Amino acid sequence: MNDVTQVALASPAATISIISLFWQAHIIVKCVMLGLLFASIWSWAIVVDKVLLYGRSRRQMDGFEQVFWSGQSLEELYRALSSRNNSGMPALFVAAMREWKRSHEGGRAAIGSLEQRIDKVMDVTIGRELERLQSKLLVLATIGSASPFIGLFGTVWGIMTAFTGIAASKNTSLAIVAPGIAEALFATAIGLVTAIPAVIAYNVLTSDANALSHRLETFADEFSAILSRQIDERQAA
Repeated sequence: MNDVTQVALASPAATISIISLFWQAHIIVKCVMLGLLFASIWSWAIVVDKVLLYGRSRRQMDGFEQVFWSGQSLEELYRALSSRNNSGMPALFVAAMREWKRSHEGGRAAIGSLEQRIDKVMDVTIGRELERLQSKLLVLATIGSASPFIGLFGTVWGIMTAFTGIAASKNTSLAIVAPGIAEALFATAIGLVTAIPAVIAYNVLTSDANALSHRLETFADEFSAILSRQIDERQAA
């Protein structure tokens, strides 16, 4: 008889699982859980995309800097890159060289403000590259900040529903109360599981994007100095 009683008492707890918590939840709590699950998948897709993008960008910058500082002619490098769809440092180099060649072809009178125009072109290119690197990071920040509150909303709604059911059944035993509370708290747990990786990824990826942007700005300053010396030499001639 004792064994039968123990099995009967254990059976409600045995049915409490992640799947059962979802199916037994209120429809609004289910929508909250599904929304958080979608947000989690979306954030991880962004993280994977950015990790791959930043890895390609670093390798591209390393390879370009190696070629650029190897002593190869700027004209030859420009001819090799001008027909390609460039990004990162190659795009910065091509934009500056294109402005250089246009102004040089325009004659001596166009050289006066050439340095300022080249700096402006490179600033615009850096802005575009930074926008490309930082795109969708705001989505991660939004998911990281909003998910706990969305999960909390599901928890509050679930607890309200649970207490309403308790009042209707007039039964306050733990076996009746526990499943409803567990369903409600499960929404908060999903919200935290969604938010924590998104916040960490946002901070790490923002730091990586800023580091890549700093490399672009450093190269722009170095290349601007090289072109400035050539401008001075042409004006002196």
